Amino acid sequence: MIVTKEESEARQVVLNVELEPSDIEQHLQRVYRQLVNRVQIPGFRKGKAPRSIVESFLGRSAMVQEGLDSIVTSSLNQALEQESLEPFGDPEIDSLELEPVSFKATVPLEPEVDLGAFRDIRLEPDETEIADEQVTEVLEQLQRSNGVWEPREGQVRFGDMVNLDVDGTIEGNRALLERGVDFVPQQDNPIPFPGFSVYLEGMGPGEEKDFTLTVPDDYRDTAIAGKECRFEVKVLEIKEFHLPDLDDEFSKGIGEGYDSMEELQEDIRRRLHNDAQEAAQRELQEKALQQAIEGANVVYPPLTEQRELDRMVEDRAHALRENRLQAEDYVAEAGKSDEEVRTELRPEAAERLTRFLVLRQLSLEEGIEVTDDDVEGEIDQMAGTGESQEAIRNAFSTDNARTAIRNAILSRKVQERLGEIAQSGAEDSPAMDPSTSSTTDVVEDEGSEEASDQETEQATGQASGEQPA
Repeated sequence: MIVTKEESEARQVVLNVELEPSDIEQHLQRVYRQLVNRVQIPGFRKGKAPRSIVESFLGRSAMVQEGLDSIVTSSLNQALEQESLEPFGDPEIDSLELEPVSFKATVPLEPEVDLGAFRDIRLEPDETEIADEQVTEVLEQLQRSNGVWEPREGQVRFGDMVNLDVDGTIEGNRALLERGVDFVPQQDNPIPFPGFSVYLEGMGPGEEKDFTLTVPDDYRDTAIAGKECRFEVKVLEIKEFHLPDLDDEFSKGIGEGYDSMEELQEDIRRRLHNDAQEAAQRELQEKALQQAIEGANVVYPPLTEQRELDRMVEDRAHALRENRLQAEDYVAEAGKSDEEVRTELRPEAAERLTRFLVLRQLSLEEGIEVTDDDVEGEIDQMAGTGESQEAIRNAFSTDNARTAIRNAILSRKVQERLGEIAQSGAEDSPAMDPSTSSTTDVVEDEGSEEASDQETEQATGQASGEQPA
């Protein structure tokens, strides 16, 4: 086997590999053992024809083609060992020839990452102050969540809850049939069709009404779009929403209960303050990471960036196929060529790859690892104790899912460590030798008190800008 090496681009080499007949002999023998049991050769029982007959019958090129994958894989591994190369990802094979067997392999090498003076980064978290208005907002959310619908006399108003029977027909065919359904009419409520709520306004309990609405031309069911729907409705009951008074009695019914409204307000303020501090810490950690990235010198193989770009393009295409984009994004994306999409995504691919490599190097230099117990603990936390915990555990039982969790934990740990360095100028932790560390995976895509009751925790999370779990 003849191997020549040429430098191609930064952290990337090209191997030109040419095999001699003796190099593929063992592969052809294996191919013969596979083919002799599949090919029927005149004059021989299946599996009994000598190799020379099989090779003459099929042709040497056909046998080489049959075993080409194993020939290339084995030869590439041998060439990499011969040249003492450790690929950073799979090499790319092209210029494949059969006579003689030869190919070109572009080999990405381990990137070079110089983190510079990341331990000199200094930042302080933003001050966190909780305004009275924030506490009031949480109280109002709790008040609304504890409100009740109570029956009332009179006529339907927008915002009431109306219990009614509904029968809708289109061209004599029943399109809707509901009995005793609750419905909240609003001026601009498009359900079931625009204008339905308007006809309910002013009706009283026991009252019936017939009316006709035109289905919008852009309705999702094109079979009925633009047609007229005749409704027959009967109001059974009207309810209005009553908010509880914000007093000591109200506070006693929240979660496990608070002795007074003042105590509830103090706990809300504490939770908001903890949430704000955690958010400030996360922002500081992200700023520290960005400064570390800006101060780092990262050189990686172009092939690695190309593959990151390939993944992003495929993700975008998948989202487009599954229609998981917003309508305006879908229209904008659908008309773009592959080259336009790649050009737009290339800067983001470079940023993602650089972030990944900096995080990876930080984990090595700071000796940060993720244990199996860490992964199990993360899964336990996500699974919780509800009815869906078994389904969640099953979803994270695959190797790929557990690797994703491991990478996410490692990324979080690295950013927390970077935040500590930025705030305190902590003494350098003993750096691990990258050659002996098993910590090589970092995510590619990216102490407050425990809540005493879920209801208050959810309300404070919403007020601080976080989405409830």
